[in-house]
Amino acid sequence: MRLRSPYDREILTLAVPALGALAAEPLYLLADTAMVGHLGTEELAALAIAATLLIGAFTLFNFLTYGTTAQVARLTGAAEHTEAGRLASQALWLASGIGVVLTATLVALAVPLVDLMGGHGRTGDLAVLDLRIGSLGLPFALIALAGQGFLRGVSDLRTPLVIVVVANVVNVLLNLLFIYGLGWGLAGSASATVVAQLGMGVAFVAALLRAPAASRRPSFAAMQPLARTGWEIFVRTTALYASFLVASAVLARVGNDSLAAHQVAFQLFVFLALVLDAVAIAGQVIVGRSLGAGGAEEAYRAARRMIELAVVAGGVFAAVMLALIDVLPRVFTSDPAVIDELHKIWPLFALMQPVNGAVFALDGILIGAGDTRFLMWGMLVASLLVFVPVAIASLAFELGIAGVWCGLLGLIAVRLGTCGWRFRGRRWAIVGATRARA
Repeated sequence: MRLRSPYDREILTLAVPALGALAAEPLYLLADTAMVGHLGTEELAALAIAATLLIGAFTLFNFLTYGTTAQVARLTGAAEHTEAGRLASQALWLASGIGVVLTATLVALAVPLVDLMGGHGRTGDLAVLDLRIGSLGLPFALIALAGQGFLRGVSDLRTPLVIVVVANVVNVLLNLLFIYGLGWGLAGSASATVVAQLGMGVAFVAALLRAPAASRRPSFAAMQPLARTGWEIFVRTTALYASFLVASAVLARVGNDSLAAHQVAFQLFVFLALVLDAVAIAGQVIVGRSLGAGGAEEAYRAARRMIELAVVAGGVFAAVMLALIDVLPRVFTSDPAVIDELHKIWPLFALMQPVNGAVFALDGILIGAGDTRFLMWGMLVASLLVFVPVAIASLAFELGIAGVWCGLLGLIAVRLGTCGWRFRGRRWAIVGATRARA
């Protein structure tokens, strides 16, 4: 790999504040997992079920960020700033409507959803409580997604960093107060999250309303480009999330020890994925802006450098995780059985990080280019034809947590192959303020 590149400075200028904003949320989730984990194994298993559902509901609509970033970056590159501001307003309306519907759905269906995930007894009851309380913050969380998408698209990554860091510091402090100070346990953790999400949502609404726009009224015609791209990212993300749902459901049937270990590994996976995603965000911004300004070759050269940097970052994470194999698991649990389950998958989990780096960078590049239809079909193939069969086989043949995580490695490998092939072919590098649809 080249030691220096003319693109490094801008990539780092965008990626470093993005890293801070991205890391804040999973750092909170890791702290939450650690605090709840010391309440007991049942509480940790309940958090695994509720968090999988809540994070999934939140993640399924990440097109509010990614789709908005890509389109705003293209419009900014083409100097169409008022149209970019109008898109920001439409993203706000869309996020608000989806959030209200999503909260009502999760509150009403909490019991059957937890049952579907294998929750039962006291673990199931705690998971239902956590899910119902936590779902109240989803409208504000989705508004925050839309706000981050717009601000990233105009290359303002400092404002999202400040908002997210403040919100998550408040979140951790409220967790300490509610869980231990007031003795609310798992319900206190969920309540703290809702309060912090409310404040974060209000801050991003203010940022969105400052954008220049000819009109802020909801318009189905103006929402169509975002909705079309959003649907493709939604399907892609749903396929990925379905893989983690299947993993949790399988391990819930194996036992609480395996499920609790999966919760710890999953939260670490999310944390490292989002850190690596900082480079992908730089990819969305630079690629989208370059293509909007007519620079296809510029977009390709910058994108190639992003992939190199992401692989190196993943290699560093792999080395750190392997070195801490006997330390990190004990941060999250003191149960010897859960630690034993974590040790079964730890080397595999660590060694997949360089591959993750390449895949996440390619994701960001192709999303920035608006090539979301290809990403949708590639993820469907990886999830439905690779991971789900392996996970089900792991249950049938009693392969346990190791079998499930081998399936996740297969999913990542397929994504690397398909996205890498697409990148090398350059069919994604279509220039202009809007991407022509095939």
